[in-house]
Amino acid sequence: MKTLKIFMVLIVIGLLSTSFVDQEKWVVPEKEKKMKNPIEASKENLNEAKVLYNVHCKSCHGTKGLGDGPKAKNLKGDLGDFSSVNFHAQTDGELFYKTKVGRADMPGYAKKLNDEQIWLTVIYMRALKK
Repeated sequence: MKTLKIFMVLIVIGLLSTSFVDQEKWVVPEKEKKMKNPIEASKENLNEAKVLYNVHCKSCHGTKGLGDGPKAKNLKGDLGDFSSVNFHAQTDGELFYKTKVGRADMPGYAKKLNDEQIWLTVIYMRALKK
């Protein structure tokens, strides 16, 4: 019985550590990393991008992209800080891929937004720089 308890504890620790590692490391394929945003960051496009962000992203990521939206408290993991230097060190392709594909609590938007709309959202995320 004692051996079974120890075994169960080791399984739980293994599952937790795997989840933590998966949450921390978000691997984007090299091809996608190199993608460039084909949409110009014009005032008109930024206005359209803000609408998309407010509809699809704000509830979790918050008005300023700080990860403090009303739904954030019910989610696991780091929602990111779209104003941070680390966030902006990512390529447009990485942001596009992560938005389109998603993972864990971050839904993929491939079925909700077309590629142009996702690129517009990337423009808005870039506008949240500190």
